[in-house]
Amino acid sequence: MQTLKFKTNINCGGCIKAVTPTLNGEQAIQTWAVDTANPDKILTVNTDLSTEQVCALVEDAGFKAQAA
Repeated sequence: MQTLKFKTNINCGGCIKAVTPTLNGEQAIQTWAVDTANPDKILTVNTDLSTEQVCALVEDAGFKAQAA
């Protein structure tokens, strides 16, 4: 298990609600959270997935993510 951090455009409660089914639905993600108070909207994910796999999940949910 590793902790990955990403800069995102997930910037409000509505955005978090929109991405929740995708991230919660991935069994390889143990926990995740978005710091919407941070200017870079940092997504922190505890997972066995690669950086690329997490980025793809976020993008599938309609948002952007890049490794922080």
